[in-house]
Amino acid sequence: MGLLASCGGGPGVNDRKVPMDSYTAEQIFERGEYEVEEGAYDDAAEYFSEIERLYPYSEWAQRALIMQAFAQHSARNYDESRAAAQRYVDFYPRSEDAPYAQYLLALSYYDQIDEVGRDQGLTFQALQALRQVIERYPDSEYAKSAILKFELAFDHLAAKEMEVGRYYLKRDHFAAAINRFRVVVEEFETTSHTPEALYRLVESYLSLGLTDEAQTAGAILGYNFRSTEWYEDAYALLTKQGLEAKSRGDNWLVRIYRQTVKGDWI
Repeated sequence: MGLLASCGGGPGVNDRKVPMDSYTAEQIFERGEYEVEEGAYDDAAEYFSEIERLYPYSEWAQRALIMQAFAQHSARNYDESRAAAQRYVDFYPRSEDAPYAQYLLALSYYDQIDEVGRDQGLTFQALQALRQVIERYPDSEYAKSAILKFELAFDHLAAKEMEVGRYYLKRDHFAAAINRFRVVVEEFETTSHTPEALYRLVESYLSLGLTDEAQTAGAILGYNFRSTEWYEDAYALLTKQGLEAKSRGDNWLVRIYRQTVKGDWI
């Protein structure tokens, strides 16, 4: 954007087109703010980027960079927003806006997680970036929101594992299904999907005739999630075959049982 064009009002606007470098950093910044207020985020981002180009070592450049990250994110230009936010964190790590820049960087990943079926690479990147907000700026106003979004993103990964596990289970690929449900129980045990994962393990192991594993999964489910429908369904499956929900044998679920129920981590 080499010219600051007249377009219906706003600061720094004249009746004729004027080269951008004829304006001060403050005037360009005010124009960018005006475009933000108008919801013209792409235009706002261009104005803020011009300040960074024309006045790279000024205080206005610092202010414009964080606003550029905000405007690009608002325009859903996530790659550009992330790049601007990363530059801000790199150049001004001790600034009072650094926590917000790191938060915007995380949002550039998080806000693209819109459905379970998407590539989970974005979710992993969102988790890493959100963790940076939480660990680097624990006292900032963004830490609480980052924690909430971290938990939701974590839950999202578990949901993906469950989706794939159910897919295999419906097609009687029990071993493949078990592998997915096991990931949820071992790595995503704090998410809302754990009760169903344990039930699906009961279902899968019974289908394979592995009753020790099925009973142990039922025991863990009964101890931690007795009030859920998943326990009731698992209990019905087990009792139908004359089995109990109890820890049996020597398998990976017995280890989980000892850790979660008995508190034995050895």
